[in-house]
Amino acid sequence: MKAAVFREVNVPMGIEEITISKPGPREVLIRTTAAGICHSDMHFFNGSYPGKVPMVLGHESTGIVEQVGSDVHYVKPGDHVITCLSVFCGHCEQCVTGHLSLCGEDEVNRGPEEEPRLSQDGQALEQFARLGSFAEMMLVHEHAVVKIREDMPSAQAALIGCGVTTGIGAVIHTAKVEPGATVAVIGCGGIGLSTINGAAIAGASRIIAVDMVASKLELARKFGATDVVDASDGDAVAKVKELTGGGVHYSFEAIGLKVCAEQAFQMLRIGGTATVIGMIPPGDMVSLRGVDFLSEKKIQGSFMGSNRFRVDMPRFIEFYLQGRLHLDDLISQKIKLEDINEGMAALNTGEIARSVIMFDS
Repeated sequence: MKAAVFREVNVPMGIEEITISKPGPREVLIRTTAAGICHSDMHFFNGSYPGKVPMVLGHESTGIVEQVGSDVHYVKPGDHVITCLSVFCGHCEQCVTGHLSLCGEDEVNRGPEEEPRLSQDGQALEQFARLGSFAEMMLVHEHAVVKIREDMPSAQAALIGCGVTTGIGAVIHTAKVEPGATVAVIGCGGIGLSTINGAAIAGASRIIAVDMVASKLELARKFGATDVVDASDGDAVAKVKELTGGGVHYSFEAIGLKVCAEQAFQMLRIGGTATVIGMIPPGDMVSLRGVDFLSEKKIQGSFMGSNRFRVDMPRFIEFYLQGRLHLDDLISQKIKLEDINEGMAALNTGEIARSVIMFDS
């Protein structure tokens, strides 16, 4: 099969022929139909986060089941599925206490003595996030997929696999935003826009979008922003406090920058909660004023929106079909696998929400 293979930091990926194994007892072989290009892929491509190469990147995807292992009963060939990097074992402490997205059990991977899922001329290739969706096929553990209705468009469904679930989940699961609360979201890329959309679905009374790109601020209004703040023109924290008379109940950092995490905390009102969604580079330290903790202000992280994806993702599809989840506006362009490097480069412009690789077109 064809796949985009990541071999060296910041070196364009080539489209190469690689070998994919057959499903093991609890594995599912999927024909990829669409894959979004996410900043998480870029963090590894540009070396911000360390990764083992050669690797097939990609993790925000949807497809159709081709084959299943002997012990798989949840899906069958022909089922439409969304993949999720929150692969869960189902029986560890995190899983049985309802924190499936934090499962770290190794049993969902193939062991070192087993044939690798992906290889080329006898050399193993890594699967990014245990998925590797910049490829025509994916071989994954059965707990990395959720069945979806067949009438859901594949490009929109792919976005639910990461960015949408991460953003909405941070609002409804991690922060637990209640109706009537005030919200600020720093960063209006794909995850930030989904966070704004999630805040609107949750019933927030005021949703302030913060970014430095005018076109993204305008797009944020389509997703539910009631106010926008241009961070390139003055003090964003002061503007948010002025708009809200002292700060917001909930803030979300959706870029992955130290300074933005600090701003998210600074724009809280008394008793407020800041949630960091973005991937801040390893080694960066976030500085906070200790006195603010006396006002019961809180800061927390969120991984993949604290999701329960087999429950959440079908619900998000219903929101989309009801017109409440604005996935169409998240898609900036549809491209082919051969255009992967141009799609990755577009992330650096800051002008787009999502590029989606289409495999059936």
